[in-house]
Amino acid sequence: MLFLSTVSGIVIMEMLLEHVGLIDQAFQAVPVPIVLAGVAVGGYPIFKRSFMSLKETSINVDTMMSVGIIAAAAIGQYVSSILIIFFMAVAHRMEKMTAEKSRKAVKELIELAPRTAAILREGKETQVMIEEISSHDVVIVRPGEKVPVDGTVVGGHSVVDQSSITGESMPVEKLVGDHVFAATLNQSGMIKVEVERAGRDTTFGRIIKLVEEADASKPKVQRFADRYTKYFLPLALGLAGLTYIFSGQAVFSIAVLVAACPCAVGLATPLSVVASAGASAKRGLLVKGGLYFENLAKVDTVVVDKTGTLTLGAPRVSDVITFGDASGEKTLGIAASIERYSEHPLASSIIRRAAEMRLPLSEPEFFEAAVGKGVQGSLNQHAYLVGNENLLKERGAVNAPPDVKEKAKKLESEGKTVVYLVEDGRPIALIAVSDTIREQVRESIAEIKGLGIKKMVLMTGDNEMAASAVANSLGIAEFKANLQPEHKIAEVRRLQAEGHRILMVGDGINDAPALAQADVGMAMGRHGSDIAIEASHVTLMKDDWKMVPQAIKTGRRAYGTIKQNIVMGIAANAVAMGLASIGVLTPVFAAAAQAVPDVLISLNAARLLYAN
Repeated sequence: MLFLSTVSGIVIMEMLLEHVGLIDQAFQAVPVPIVLAGVAVGGYPIFKRSFMSLKETSINVDTMMSVGIIAAAAIGQYVSSILIIFFMAVAHRMEKMTAEKSRKAVKELIELAPRTAAILREGKETQVMIEEISSHDVVIVRPGEKVPVDGTVVGGHSVVDQSSITGESMPVEKLVGDHVFAATLNQSGMIKVEVERAGRDTTFGRIIKLVEEADASKPKVQRFADRYTKYFLPLALGLAGLTYIFSGQAVFSIAVLVAACPCAVGLATPLSVVASAGASAKRGLLVKGGLYFENLAKVDTVVVDKTGTLTLGAPRVSDVITFGDASGEKTLGIAASIERYSEHPLASSIIRRAAEMRLPLSEPEFFEAAVGKGVQGSLNQHAYLVGNENLLKERGAVNAPPDVKEKAKKLESEGKTVVYLVEDGRPIALIAVSDTIREQVRESIAEIKGLGIKKMVLMTGDNEMAASAVANSLGIAEFKANLQPEHKIAEVRRLQAEGHRILMVGDGINDAPALAQADVGMAMGRHGSDIAIEASHVTLMKDDWKMVPQAIKTGRRAYGTIKQNIVMGIAANAVAMGLASIGVLTPVFAAAAQAVPDVLISLNAARLLYAN
């Protein structure tokens, strides 16, 4: 942001100073050798890239800019030379920053995994480096620690948040025989895990590899300015030669070369990108390079993650359905009182909802947890069960009536997790817990479709029922469920192979490979993982879904302005070269004429600063 602000300030200051003639006066006060030395030093990177390009018999924008810098300096137009150098440096710096962001994403992703683990060897617990772990070692994972390996639980039980890897919105109960993934969070009890894979062989390790491959395989888009100069430079040199042959005036040929300087074409993209990036940043939309404004403009398919992106990523009580005379508030208060000593995330959701409603909680007279099923307890001389249907069958052979089962089934079909509340052997309430859809998502999706983007795909690691419920409620026709990170990136590649331009919106570690692979990866910045933010190309600094269609509009405006500026630059070059070839424009006037399209392009780009 500081970099973009500095560049914008320099541009505005340069235009004002040049308008009143102070820049020319300043250069006249500086000895020519010093000015030329400054041009040589500042232009060295451009000259070097141009030379390397010519060695490979290729002509790019650096070649044309080198000719323009040298030609302008040769006739004393040092301001033009410095201006060309400055904006080429800006464009190159922005590209370099984008590349550095990609490398930083991979580095931070690697650092996220645990580097050591506690293993059991010969009956003793030993702390070792991950590299020293072998298959069939047994790793101890305590509450609050990240699982260091992929493996199978062989002792203990716990609840593990594995949303970072699988995208599941609800933490998962882990019992003996269940599989766990590296880099997931153990939330409650201690577990012993028999190692199957460690290090870069784990699912998390494969995510790192996928991010690296996605970044490396991304095609290097050739900029229009490069393609333009490939043909334009020979044309300009040819016209200068023909001018000398037919006129016999070397000064006419120099004027043609000065007039041919593609300053305006070179400035068309950087000025528009700087203006768009600055305006977007003020609204909380960070775009990591000019290429992604173009890609945003060409997007025809939007792929979205579910957990943490469309939804809040945290289970909350969504429904309380009562049977009999008890009210919703009373049954919720009873459930929260019985669950108050449970460590299960579903219990936390019920207790949090009771606290939000300011319901008084009572001290249970008896409490016992049933692993993987729920809890039982007593309150005011009544016996209660709070848990799933398996708990009902196991404790007292409680059989829920058909109407209760029917309502529970309906809630489950909506992707919700159902908790039964049973009093003295009789079900008195159903409490549904689900991941809540974010505000403004529905309106934003409708706006995206209104922009002409008809294809939207929901991709999630969550189960098919939860994915279907969210997709149907939001009007998303296509969804893919139970996807691992490698499946997500494969789906993005498949869509790209079909010719689609993909905008991928995600927030988790498991989204990082697909975000990096997409034409535009967009991360929810406020609650999104650092890795997703670094792997993405666009970051929303606020979790505001209205910014998603806004980003597409911004890309379209920026790309449209760039095309307008390029057309103006080419037209100005063509007119000036024609007039110079017949002697109407001298070299000095040809250089002065370069200011006309520069000003027009600057003003046109400046409109982006105030676009809504």
